[in-house]
Amino acid sequence: MTDTSSVGSDSCAGTRVERVLFGEVPVLPVVVPLGGAVLVGSAWHLRRRGLLTAPRAAVALALGVYAAGIVANTVFPIFLDKPASSARWTQFVNVTPMTGYELGDAAMNVCVFVPIGALVPLVVPHWPWWRVLAVATVLSLSIEVGQYATAHLLAGGHVTDVNDLTFNMVGAALGLLVLAALSTAPVVARLIDRFRWSKSAQHREPAGRGSTARTLSGRDST
Repeated sequence: MTDTSSVGSDSCAGTRVERVLFGEVPVLPVVVPLGGAVLVGSAWHLRRRGLLTAPRAAVALALGVYAAGIVANTVFPIFLDKPASSARWTQFVNVTPMTGYELGDAAMNVCVFVPIGALVPLVVPHWPWWRVLAVATVLSLSIEVGQYATAHLLAGGHVTDVNDLTFNMVGAALGLLVLAALSTAPVVARLIDRFRWSKSAQHREPAGRGSTARTLSGRDST
């Protein structure tokens, strides 16, 4: 019978040795300044346009936290001194839909991109739905390309997977639809408009329904 406690201890010890030997880049010193930069940049943008309010600052904070979380969970771990992988390029890529893809991975990738579908329409209220999904697509593709590069060059622990891209898009679409559905209720629409980065949001009639309809129909509000 295998002693699982000793195996677990050996595994943890091996991980610690690997981190020391190959110079693992610490996560927090990278992602915390990144999140802070996104927050400060967003707040400066709002202040410059005369839009800085507590609700909009909350959206800026959410953007900063989201950016830090995305980088921490999709880029790391990476190592500076670990030899680059000599494996075939196909070893770190999966382009076959749903092959060996678990339900938990699908759910996680959906949940990770729901905030994108909700945050982007708040930051750029005049954008139609297809632009929101285009931003989500570019972000997801960038993550997958980054994971492929770090897997080869920095011994990263992620694999580029077409299924991740697919379910990221599902998550972004779901976030967009949830925001649109909530905006159909006048009281909730007025509340949501306080978070939109637009001076005209509070003057829309009737109470935010116009912005939702324009977003889903693809018509620009400006």
